[in-house]
Amino acid sequence: MGEAGIVTEDPGASGIPEFMRVAFRGVCAGIFAALLTAATPSFAQQAPGAFHWVDFHSPQDQSVIVWVTRAMEPEKWTAIREIGVEYDAAMVVTTLRSSPQSAPNADTFSVWNVSLTSHLVTPLFHGVNLRWVDWMRFAEGAPLEPAMLYDNCADCEADTYLTSFYYDVPHRMWNARWMQGGQGLHLWSAHPPPGVEWTQVYAVMADPNGRELVGTWSHFEYGDKKPAEDSIYQYDLDPWSGLERTQQLNGKEAEAMKRRLCRGTDAVVGLARGQDSPLCEQLINPRMTNPRAGRKPMTTPPANNQGQSVPPGTRTSH
Repeated sequence: MGEAGIVTEDPGASGIPEFMRVAFRGVCAGIFAALLTAATPSFAQQAPGAFHWVDFHSPQDQSVIVWVTRAMEPEKWTAIREIGVEYDAAMVVTTLRSSPQSAPNADTFSVWNVSLTSHLVTPLFHGVNLRWVDWMRFAEGAPLEPAMLYDNCADCEADTYLTSFYYDVPHRMWNARWMQGGQGLHLWSAHPPPGVEWTQVYAVMADPNGRELVGTWSHFEYGDKKPAEDSIYQYDLDPWSGLERTQQLNGKEAEAMKRRLCRGTDAVVGLARGQDSPLCEQLINPRMTNPRAGRKPMTTPPANNQGQSVPPGTRTSH
C-alpha cells in the first residue's frame, strides 16, 4: 500500500514487464479499431447526407460494396446493378437471370433498401425493362429524386409504371413513391377493356417554380351502349404536409388538365405519351379535325346571280 491509500502493484507479482503490457494493450486497441472500420461503411469521402451512386471500382466505395453484398447474401439475385447511398441507407438494384442461357433483356430487377448500420434488408418492388429517367422534384425546394420507368412483363404487351425514390427520414430508409399493389404509378396499359375504345394520355409536367407533377387521362368510348367517360388524375405532393396526393379531377380542373396534357408544352422530355392521339388533336385543333366546326364552303351560286357570258359593252338590251 502506497501513500494516500493508493494501491501499488508489486513488480514481482507478474512475469510480464511493464513496457510489454503497455505494448500489448496498444496492439489490442489497434485490432479492435480495424475490425470496427471493416464492419462499418466509411462515408469520409462524402458530404454528410449527400446522395451518390457507388462506383464499383473506387477504393473509397469498397466498404459500402462489401457491406451491401454481405447483407444481400440471403436474397435471390444474379448481379448487383446499382447502389445509391444517402445518410445510413443504401438503395440497391439487383437483377435476376432465370438461367445462364436466358437473354439479358428478360432479366427481372428488384429494388431494395439496405441499412448501413444493421444489415437489415427491405424489398421495395420488382419489375422488368428498367429505364432510368431524369431526376424529379415533386416539392418546391425539395431534393432531386432518382426516378425510373419500368414494365410488368418482358415477353408480353406490358403495362408501364413510374416511380421515384426518396430518403424517408423518420424511418431512416429508402422508399418508392405512389406504391399501390406492389407497383408504382400506373402510366400506360396495353390491355383495354373488351368492347371499349380506350385512349390514354399522360405526362410528367413542370410548374414554373420547378415543382413537377404527373397527369393522366383515360377516355372510354362505348359506342351506342352508353355515353363516353373520362378519368383524369393528378399525382403530386401536398405542399404543406409533403405527403403524396392522388387526386381525381372534375369540372374545370379536369378540362384544364386535358388541355395541359394534350398541349404538352411543359412536359418533361421523354415522359409524355398520347399527345398525337386523335382525341388530343380534336381537343387542341377542332377545326382541323372536324370540318363541320368551321364555315361550310359555298358550292352553288346564289339565286340572283347573273354572270357575264359576253365581254362588257357587248350585252344586248332586252
